Amino acid sequence: MVIIYTSPGCASCRKAKQWLKDNHIEFVEKNIFSSVLKESEIKYLLSRCENGTEDIISVRSKAFHSLKKGIDDYSTKELVTLIQKNPSILKRPILLSENSLVVGYDDDEITTMTPVAMRKSAEETAYPGSITDIQSREGDSQPSLRFHSF
Repeated sequence: MVIIYTSPGCASCRKAKQWLKDNHIEFVEKNIFSSVLKESEIKYLLSRCENGTEDIISVRSKAFHSLKKGIDDYSTKELVTLIQKNPSILKRPILLSENSLVVGYDDDEITTMTPVAMRKSAEETAYPGSITDIQSREGDSQPSLRFHSF
């Protein structure tokens, strides 16, 4: 299951939702303007960021430019309150699954939202085995391939 944080009129959000639908991935949409994000939800999103707050905070947004101090000068509690009061400070869409966090729409990155079982099934269909080793047969100049099933 994927949670997708969106806003109305966001073209990237529409693309991401369509990609999820096209790939038969269940999702729950949360409009960041019509529902207030819970403190625990925001803290969880922040904890999943690999590069800190800039992963999900839009430094180009008007809300960011109106800040009286730098983003790194806010405590976690202050940052949570800031996001709750100014959801437009968030980049969009934000796609969250158990194993992945994707911010924005990117054709390559969004594929991480595909559940492992679906990826494995698609790989098996496309490639019935994987090459794990190439060895020369004894006394034969032709290499032999050893395939192992997934």
